[in-house]
Amino acid sequence: MLGAIVLLGGCVQWLTGMGFALVAVPALVLLLGPVDGVVLANCAAGAISVVGLAGGWRRVRPAAMVPLCLAAACTVPAGAWTTRQLPRPVLLLVMGALVTAAVLLVMRGARIPALRGGRGAVAAGALGGFMNAAAGVGGPPVSLYALNAGWTVREFVPNAQFYGVAVNALSLAANGTPRLTGAQWAVVAAAMAIGALIGNAIAARTPEHRARCLVLVLALAGGATAMAKGLWGM
Repeated sequence: MLGAIVLLGGCVQWLTGMGFALVAVPALVLLLGPVDGVVLANCAAGAISVVGLAGGWRRVRPAAMVPLCLAAACTVPAGAWTTRQLPRPVLLLVMGALVTAAVLLVMRGARIPALRGGRGAVAAGALGGFMNAAAGVGGPPVSLYALNAGWTVREFVPNAQFYGVAVNALSLAANGTPRLTGAQWAVVAAAMAIGALIGNAIAARTPEHRARCLVLVLALAGGATAMAKGLWGM
């Protein structure tokens, strides 16, 4: 099950440029628990972002990304504290609600004046940092910032990967590493490699809008499942 979740998340990430956390976090949280599920998602998403950024770092926009990352650094500790303090059912409910709300906003293509310009970068970075450390899903606020800034997909992907490297490194520094066995780490590594191969192989054959819809539908289903599990345990 762990391998299947990571493989699916990795495939989606390479297919669309983002989406590992949205797809994988709800299932990882249900399988490993809130803390280890979130931290493993931080590890995997950060590693994928490092590899993806290697080919696109020249297209990163420092003027936008520096405020985003600095703001995230300020809120990551609060997100990490939240993950360790709340009871498991409440965490599942909160994480599921965050994922679901983020997906619905992205699906609507929400235009939010507060997410424009320098202040928008700070707001998106701060919210993304908290969500990434608390629930493993820091990408949606950055997606909304890029949407409101009028970025194209080509502009968005390398900047999202840069943000992914920074915010996941910060989250790991705050949360620590997941408590997995050697066999589990081997499964995760193999699943990430296979997911990359599959995602790259089908990316050229899949229209962008269909891939994006797939990510959002899977994420919405995962968020709803986590909320249901949280409510059941309360």
